[in-house]
Amino acid sequence: MNAPVIRELHTMEEFDTVSLLFADIWGTEPGNGPISAEIMRALAHAGNYVAGAYEDGRLVGASVAFFGEPIGTSLHSHITGAVMGRGVGLALKLHQRQWALARGLKRITWTYDPLIRRNAYFNLVKLGARPEEYLVSFYGAMDDAINGGDDSDRVLTAWDLTAPAPPELKELPADAADGLRDHEGRPVMGTTDAETVLIDLPDDIEALRRTDPGAARAWRLALRQTLGGLLAEGARVIGLHDRRRYVVQRATSLS
Repeated sequence: MNAPVIRELHTMEEFDTVSLLFADIWGTEPGNGPISAEIMRALAHAGNYVAGAYEDGRLVGASVAFFGEPIGTSLHSHITGAVMGRGVGLALKLHQRQWALARGLKRITWTYDPLIRRNAYFNLVKLGARPEEYLVSFYGAMDDAINGGDDSDRVLTAWDLTAPAPPELKELPADAADGLRDHEGRPVMGTTDAETVLIDLPDDIEALRRTDPGAARAWRLALRQTLGGLLAEGARVIGLHDRRRYVVQRATSLS
């Protein structure tokens, strides 16, 4: 399959198509998607990033980003949605990276749900971005098909465009301790006092929200306490091991 064609968007017809695609991906009514065509129109006209990915002339992904603080150095990527399994999301992010570099920007930030394993793998391993801040219920409760009424906890993640991507974390540090582990689909708290803390993720939080909301809620609160607490103390996520656990080091071990 050929790589998708990615280009910036400028017309209301294009933005209407993006709005419909996003509504389909997020499982909302067509007029109630995560971002409106009118907002995309305004952002694009003001010089921000709105781009679409096309396969055989059909829209299969899109991304919307705007300039952020510090002004002149950072781009904030508000939303990216794409069909899964065909590399469209990666192609969009690489296009966004080139767009930012062409404008002298040094980093791109975005938020994602830290409970979704595939997003954690994509952000940390495929791109080499790193979480910087835990944001509790950032958008309030969200009732779309992906978020399922859960609190919208997010991590603010930064992609340094000037540095090479860090290597994938293949081996764990010898001092690593379980801060949160998965036991038969439920979160079990451990210790977060170690120099290196491992934080497991559930296999499929989106499915769990539908089949066992109580377990999904337990995961949200446990991750908020462990990952959120560590980031608030100045710890840093140094990688994702085995596609399922964050590896977090305390600030003392990073100095």
